[in-house]
Amino acid sequence: MPSYLSLDDTALQRELAALTERYAFHRAQSYSLKMVRGVPSPAQLDLSRTLETVLQAGDYRAEDGTDCRNYGGLEGIPEARRLFSELLHTSPDNILVFGNSSLNLMYDTIVAAILSPVPGADKPWSQVERPAFLCPSPGYDRHFSITERLGFENIPIAMTPTGPDMDAVEKRVASDARIKGIWCVPVYSNPDGIVYDEATCRRLASMAAAPDFRIFWDNAYGQHHLYPEHKSSVPDMLSLCEEAGHPDRVYAFTSTSKITYAGAGVSCMAASPANLAYRKQVMFYQTIGHDKMNQLRHVRFLRDRAGVEQLMEKHAKILRPKFEAVLGMLEEELSQTGIARWNKPMGGYFISLFAYPGTATEAVEAARACGVEFTPAGATYPGGIDPDDSNIRIAPTFPPLGEVKTAAEVLCICVRMTAVRKILRDRATA
Repeated sequence: MPSYLSLDDTALQRELAALTERYAFHRAQSYSLKMVRGVPSPAQLDLSRTLETVLQAGDYRAEDGTDCRNYGGLEGIPEARRLFSELLHTSPDNILVFGNSSLNLMYDTIVAAILSPVPGADKPWSQVERPAFLCPSPGYDRHFSITERLGFENIPIAMTPTGPDMDAVEKRVASDARIKGIWCVPVYSNPDGIVYDEATCRRLASMAAAPDFRIFWDNAYGQHHLYPEHKSSVPDMLSLCEEAGHPDRVYAFTSTSKITYAGAGVSCMAASPANLAYRKQVMFYQTIGHDKMNQLRHVRFLRDRAGVEQLMEKHAKILRPKFEAVLGMLEEELSQTGIARWNKPMGGYFISLFAYPGTATEAVEAARACGVEFTPAGATYPGGIDPDDSNIRIAPTFPPLGEVKTAAEVLCICVRMTAVRKILRDRATA
């Protein structure tokens, strides 16, 4: 098929008629298919079902003798700190272990900085006029929602194949002391599946910035390889920042939320000694301790990094066919049209599709009318505003494989149909 952009109006009208017929067929099916959020499927959750029974009667003590049933232990039990240190390639001394949600931990970390000065600062972020955060886009909508909700100006930064546009990042932070942080998903970014290269990591660690500037390093998908024989990783950012003379610059986060149970996992923060001391001071007023029995349960179940890798290979066997089904459909339906491009992630939870500019909202709404729901167009940009109205996030993890294939076909039809309409409209008004 020739590119749509090279077809004359008559050929485009014929193509639109054929697509409209296909669309009408799917709309008549009354689907109820959801590809909205990156949620593990029941089959994935079942991989961890023995988590519920891994603790035998009387097994409630950590290796240092701590009774995990009782209060205390703000740092987390030693074996949980060690497990997370293996996943983040840092020392257990740099780890604090929390409850089930790393997103909640990130929210609390920003609130703490709003209320009291972080190490290196002389005032809290609440006393900064119009504080701002950098938002590599497309990116994770829940990140952007946190800083928007807490009163920050969210500044979009373009993503490149190796991470955020570092020329833009460096220019911004060097010239604007209002900028207090940057959101980063360094391995299999949400939604593009991009892995930051070492040069990007080093530039983030070494660039000129305000002393209270913080990198929010959300390594949510660091273990989520679709092809375990081709694992991707990034350098230890704590070490890079220390080497660059900015030891307090980064907060690193991860959790077991898509490794074991999504809503009943364990999260952690890795940071410098000064940052950890600051965080523990805040925690003293927040809690008497997190769920140490759940920490112990996870360590007994996962054991160590090798145990996590073995479990994640089982996840990959479930997810790979779904991702390959979507990518196959995109190739079959869109590759010759010249009106779309997409990433081919090696891991993570999403596929990022860039439709013909000015059509993503219309395409997503057309799919919704068929009963196929995707993340709202624009959600991957601050304020929900994609300046090109192009990006569509596809989340194929939760539905069964057959539903994934159907949803992908419907989306492709909608992307093609709305692109043809836009091209014809643009020509008519040229």
